[in-house]
Amino acid sequence: MPINVLMPALSPTMEKGNLAKWLKKEGDAVKSGDVLAEIETDKATMEVEAIDEGVLAKIVVPEGTADVPVNDLIAVIAQEGEDPSAVQAAGGGNGKAAPESKSDPKSAAAPAPADQNTTPGGGHMSYERVNEAPEGAQPGGPAKQPQGEGGRVFASPLARRIAKQDGVDLAAVAGTGPHGRIIARDVQAAKASGGTKAPAPQAAAEAPKAASPAPKAAPAGGAPAGPTLDQVRGFYAKGSYEEVPLDGMRKTIAKRLTEAMQVAPHFYLTVDCELDALMKLRETLNASAGKDKDGKPAFKLSVNDFVIKAMGLALIRVPAANAVWAEDRVLRFKQAEVGVAVAIDGGLFTPVIRRADEKTLSSISKEMKDFAARARAKKLKPEEYQGGVTSVSNLGMFGIKHFTAVINPPQSSILAVGAGEKRVVVKDGAPAVVQVMTATLSCDHRVLDGALGAELVAAFKGLIENPMGMLV
Repeated sequence: MPINVLMPALSPTMEKGNLAKWLKKEGDAVKSGDVLAEIETDKATMEVEAIDEGVLAKIVVPEGTADVPVNDLIAVIAQEGEDPSAVQAAGGGNGKAAPESKSDPKSAAAPAPADQNTTPGGGHMSYERVNEAPEGAQPGGPAKQPQGEGGRVFASPLARRIAKQDGVDLAAVAGTGPHGRIIARDVQAAKASGGTKAPAPQAAAEAPKAASPAPKAAPAGGAPAGPTLDQVRGFYAKGSYEEVPLDGMRKTIAKRLTEAMQVAPHFYLTVDCELDALMKLRETLNASAGKDKDGKPAFKLSVNDFVIKAMGLALIRVPAANAVWAEDRVLRFKQAEVGVAVAIDGGLFTPVIRRADEKTLSSISKEMKDFAARARAKKLKPEEYQGGVTSVSNLGMFGIKHFTAVINPPQSSILAVGAGEKRVVVKDGAPAVVQVMTATLSCDHRVLDGALGAELVAAFKGLIENPMGMLV
């Protein structure tokens, strides 16, 4: 019996993925361990391996397709003894047509059923054994379009978007996706063949130009929604801007950080840290670094390496702050896990330094250089940027003196680090010039109260100003 290949869940939070590239084509033999495709998640591009043998009989989702829901059918493999040309795509995912986007995100990210060979967060495809064609399927032709309550048409988000743009009536389109679901190519085929046009929506009464567009009504129990796309366009002259569609990373950043500001009650604690002792120690340690065979230093410590180490040690010294919120309890950790924001084109990654309190400064420096290089190439593994208790966001290299950062859930804090600069301070009753760095800790008030946050910041400041404590 043929094997359905499903869109895998490559991380616990993944709901959709982009099928970037097929590395096998229809008719190719497939062995266990072969790389079938490249899948783009919201954070990275990952190679996905096959876990079964056979022949790739049918590619259901062509490469370049965006926003393919987890567990949707993407290909079919014919097993030994089966005729690939006779294999029909049948079923997919959990055997149900995927609901549209307003469903509970928790259910969308739910793991695949136990009888599928699924490895969440791993590099293997999800599979489903196929015994029979879906209800309503016709041999050699598209399945009958299923309809839900009220005659609802099942179609993928991409298909709906194309249909809306091109004015194609989905009710008149025959679907060839799992269980007759309409996919993008069905809409494109209907358009090419002169498919039924959807009636144009009734134009809304034009509002006075002087009036500002009204925001959408607040959803039940939620914060007010922002203005619609058409309302935002109404603020600006036509042709004065370019519309840039959001990629998966920017959508995820927008969603998660909006939720963070709405759900986690933020408060902020700011301190000035003197850097003179740290800069002298950094210079001494860098000068003592051994040379490799090419004559390059074995390591070169940055101020950020000291900041990461100091945050790791501070969390261990203030154990009540080394915790995250978990619905009806907090999870308190035994080691320090410190994320570090790495800016890339179009967004950022926050790879996590595990056991930051135990690692040497040179180890942290080496690990961060590797993380930064792979982050910019979008080659980080999900387990390398998920989790963590706190994060460090350093904008000092851009000359920023002070800023506040948004907590990255499920973490409970984030440290915003500004540039070190010469300032005049009073020491022993006399003015003195010292190098100072301003740092602001954003705290989740559900986990850290003001006094606890202040204790954590004080521990961090003490380590930065007396950096020899990080070497013992």
